[in-house]
Amino acid sequence: MLKVANLTAGYGDIVAVRDFSFAIEKGKILALLGPNGAGKSTTLMALAGLVGCTSGTITVEGVDISALPAQKRIRHGLTIVPEGRRVFPDLSVKENLIVGGYTVARGLGEEGIGRVFEYFPRLGERSRQLAGSLSGGEQQMLAIGRALISQPKLLLVDELSLGLMPKVIDECYAVLGTLRAQGLAIVLVDQHAERALEVADTICVLEAGNPTWQGSAQSARADEKLVGALLGYE
Repeated sequence: MLKVANLTAGYGDIVAVRDFSFAIEKGKILALLGPNGAGKSTTLMALAGLVGCTSGTITVEGVDISALPAQKRIRHGLTIVPEGRRVFPDLSVKENLIVGGYTVARGLGEEGIGRVFEYFPRLGERSRQLAGSLSGGEQQMLAIGRALISQPKLLLVDELSLGLMPKVIDECYAVLGTLRAQGLAIVLVDQHAERALEVADTICVLEAGNPTWQGSAQSARADEKLVGALLGYE
């Protein structure tokens, strides 16, 4: 589904990620873990086309999208749930979802909204409510739902559990599990390393922009030293 080769990205003269390579298949979750400032969010932003890449390639289903702007990457099946949710506060829940479906036909967008309300019934109950009046957990549900309206093949999720109550985290992770079972590929960043280790199929660890460990989640969980380091980043 996604293959990243020798990715280097950053902001102007600042290099945030260096020579990072990884791949993910359909129906799998890859978790990017590491301390704050490691380059995890920059990696997601680079994949989405929101941060420039100075070298390396990004391919989705064999198509090189490295030079495409963000809006065209969406048409190749890639969407992002950004850190901080970034919902449109002055639009209703349903209007936020409609915005997320600008690349699909109206009928498909309506079907997508229906599915989002099935994943997150609370959003259906608040469909006419302004997004800015929602709780933080509800806004995170909305951000995930908005990303799903475009019918992605690859979902990028940045800091899923940041600032959320445990019950809401459970709900969001349950939806990610459902999406994975449906064949969606997911790249996840979450400072809550213990939870990410539980759900991921593959783990990539970044430190100061450099990839330092990569392998199966099963191998990661069996490495006590690695787990101790990851939990120390929380």
